[in-house]
Amino acid sequence: MARRRPVLSGRWRRLSFSETMANPGARLYAIVLGAGLLGGCIGAAYLAALHLLQRVLWPTHSGLLAHGILLVVVGVLVGVLTRALGSPGDVELLVDNIHVAGGAEDLKQLPSLIPISLLCVATGGGLGPEAPLVQTTGTVGSWAASRMRLDAAGMRVVTITGMAAGFTVLFGAPLGSALFALEILHRRGLEYYEALMPAVLGSLTGYGIYVLVSGAGIKPVWTLPPVGTVHHADLLWALGCGVVGALIATSFTYLNQLLRALFRRVPPLWRPPIAGLALALLACASPYALTFGEAQLGHVVTSDLALRTLLLAVVAKLLGSSVTLSGGWKGGFIIPLFFMGACLGEAGHILFPSTNQAVLIAALMAACNVGVTKTPLGSVLVVTEMAGLRLLPTTLIASVVALILTSNIGLIDSQRRRADTVPLEDEASDTDADERPG
Repeated sequence: MARRRPVLSGRWRRLSFSETMANPGARLYAIVLGAGLLGGCIGAAYLAALHLLQRVLWPTHSGLLAHGILLVVVGVLVGVLTRALGSPGDVELLVDNIHVAGGAEDLKQLPSLIPISLLCVATGGGLGPEAPLVQTTGTVGSWAASRMRLDAAGMRVVTITGMAAGFTVLFGAPLGSALFALEILHRRGLEYYEALMPAVLGSLTGYGIYVLVSGAGIKPVWTLPPVGTVHHADLLWALGCGVVGALIATSFTYLNQLLRALFRRVPPLWRPPIAGLALALLACASPYALTFGEAQLGHVVTSDLALRTLLLAVVAKLLGSSVTLSGGWKGGFIIPLFFMGACLGEAGHILFPSTNQAVLIAALMAACNVGVTKTPLGSVLVVTEMAGLRLLPTTLIASVVALILTSNIGLIDSQRRRADTVPLEDEASDTDADERPG
């Protein structure tokens, strides 16, 4: 006699796919997974296109005069493309849309953003690919959420997920990238807590698909000096690094505000060419004024550079990235700030040879960035996932000090508290048990 299969009921009954997807939490996580996959593929395609353009346009491929002319020509192209294709927007606008509506309204800025940002970064402008890529993956996340008819709260979660996937493609640090995407929306910590696990899932998914598609391998973007032994005195050095990082962040913020005020006196069409000319003149003083500093950072931490060279590199990168940002060129300032911190860490080790080189570099990289972006946890994890988790305490101290000292100074004006902008109905949906992810 055949044994009868037991019938399961209630929560133990096997659900069909359609029944599973009818559950709001499961459906949201499925969309999050898709946003992570899209983010990883977009990141791989964007970086592949960037590397192809860099083979032709990168500053090392031509002489100083020829590249100076190229910078002005690209500035003209940026102005023309902006007028022809429309405004490419920026991360600041995306952050504002996340607070107000849950995400970007549509994809109309991407046809302008992608070619303009690729030209700006590949030609050696002082900003990196992080902002355009994150804006693209976040906007695509918003589009996916809209197509799936999610409400504002669900769209916000998926948009943040897309941003996290974009960050992790660049930094190779999934957890740090997820926290970075969450923290950059605010000035004093993470507030959209319900998006934390979806952002982590999207970050991991995006990283996995990027590694598979690009064949890049699981490795950090930069290799910092060996950590060695971390002593109790390093905690005090970390405090000092936080102060120095806050000074750099403050200088960067106020310099950009000044340059933006000056550029506003110039017609929009002429701003990018003038910025290109200014970059060419800065390059005459130091090659560190050009490019966003990814390759230069690796050179700085592996070479024995003179103190004067390191300090000049900090000033050149500060001016170059500020002119690029204020003059209408597209790109992100996270990697340039990391570069400034690494140079200052090397300089500090030259001035005080008994210090731990890795402690100073990691602490200053994170502190300089936190002072501008207000991302203490994300920045710390991105840096320590590359440098070694033994540096977590010292890097965190420097980041928190920089955050406190710059709490009233901000470059991303749309960063604000959740309570200041989220409608009450969205808050209610966030706390509804049936709509909560998982």
